[in-house]
Amino acid sequence: MATGVGQAGATAMERSHRSMRFIVAAASSGTIIEWYDFYIFVTLGFILTPKFFAATTDPAVNFLFFLATYAAGFAVRPFGAVFFGRIGDLIGRKYAFLLTVTIMGLGTAMIGVIPTYAQIGLAAPLILMILRVSQGLALGGEYGGAVIYVAEHAPDERRGYWTSYIQTTATVGLFMSIGVILATQALTGTSFSDWGWRVPFLLSIALVAISLYIRWKLKETPLFSRLKAEGKTSKHPLREALASRANWKLILLALLGATSGQAVVWYTGQFLALFVMQRAEFGLRIDSVTSNLIMFVALILATPFFVVFGKLSDRIGRKKIMMAGCLLAAVTYLPIYSAMLAFGKPLNVPVMTFLVFIQVIYVTMVYAPIAAFLVELFPARIRYTCLSLPYHLGNGEFGGFTPFIVFGIIAATHNIYLGLSWVVLVPLMTFLIGMRYLPETKDVKIWEEVTSGPPAFNDVRSPAPSGADVGTTLK
Repeated sequence: MATGVGQAGATAMERSHRSMRFIVAAASSGTIIEWYDFYIFVTLGFILTPKFFAATTDPAVNFLFFLATYAAGFAVRPFGAVFFGRIGDLIGRKYAFLLTVTIMGLGTAMIGVIPTYAQIGLAAPLILMILRVSQGLALGGEYGGAVIYVAEHAPDERRGYWTSYIQTTATVGLFMSIGVILATQALTGTSFSDWGWRVPFLLSIALVAISLYIRWKLKETPLFSRLKAEGKTSKHPLREALASRANWKLILLALLGATSGQAVVWYTGQFLALFVMQRAEFGLRIDSVTSNLIMFVALILATPFFVVFGKLSDRIGRKKIMMAGCLLAAVTYLPIYSAMLAFGKPLNVPVMTFLVFIQVIYVTMVYAPIAAFLVELFPARIRYTCLSLPYHLGNGEFGGFTPFIVFGIIAATHNIYLGLSWVVLVPLMTFLIGMRYLPETKDVKIWEEVTSGPPAFNDVRSPAPSGADVGTTLK
């Protein structure tokens, strides 16, 4: 008898793990592709700048125009967070992230067919800016949907572990973008700068189609379904999220004490490091193939640490790991970048790879626990809206503008280390505010918001959808 019960328990646990693996894979598939779409733009900056930004004869000024366009996609992410967050809290998590991945994929594919500045003049960068803004709006809704979908399925004691897989998607998206670009360069050879650079953008159509097929099979999260059945969902999530002084306090605390520093560490380790290797302002001018290979290897080595720190956050807490990552970054960035300049002339590839790897480790520390932390910080009825706001304000305004701010300060002062002050001061600010005011959330039981506990895992996949099902969902 006991043996039978034990076998039944083991079978139920295995079924639960299989269900969670499918949920994570389905949610991650779209998020990886969205980040891939977003990051091929910046990874191809060395091609796009002369193709679309040739209004002046000064390459440094043209590059700042490129960075401003790159940053515009981040600037609008909070608006996407508000718009799609409201949809996610009103209609459901699944519907919102089906919509975002579609918009993102179409915007990226269209970049692959835009005529260049030489062909249509100022209309080229203008069209590019519009498409970047559409990408930013979609990405503003994507992240919240994906992490909430996983978190609202995960057991309380393993939420950091399961959501850490979603946190790998941004790095995997960057990793994918570099891999596709390197492969396309190898296949197209000298034609890459003429037309080959368009291939990674056009590939987005096929990737998004695969993601939509996978995501369409998902059911709504059980927690949101219970809220809806019990009549506890918010009828005006945006108004409820922003009208409350307590909610504003949480949003601002999450922004200044968590996501702003996390964002700057993220974009420093994965984008600023790449620009520093490639740009003349730092005097290195490492060719695009070599610099991308250095990033590629560093990302491969560091990405597993997202899961390591996510799992660790379930044991010791989210706050300790995030704050440690911010402090380490603030204290060591100047020595790291000094070493990059020293070992970049002449180039020492193993040392340069190690220096980038260390920066990505900091990324895994600040980023791995933050999804679970934000989910646990806000109530389910307005979670999508509230979570998305501080995340995208931090990553859009603080993180997305990091390369533009750093290179803008360097262009104005001709002082590299003064430019790097931004990437030191913001993580330091986050560390000080976070240590003083940030709560620890790892013991929060999100299922307490509904009358019944978490469901047993059966099949999380929806049956084949019919027209009637779609109509019901949209209502």
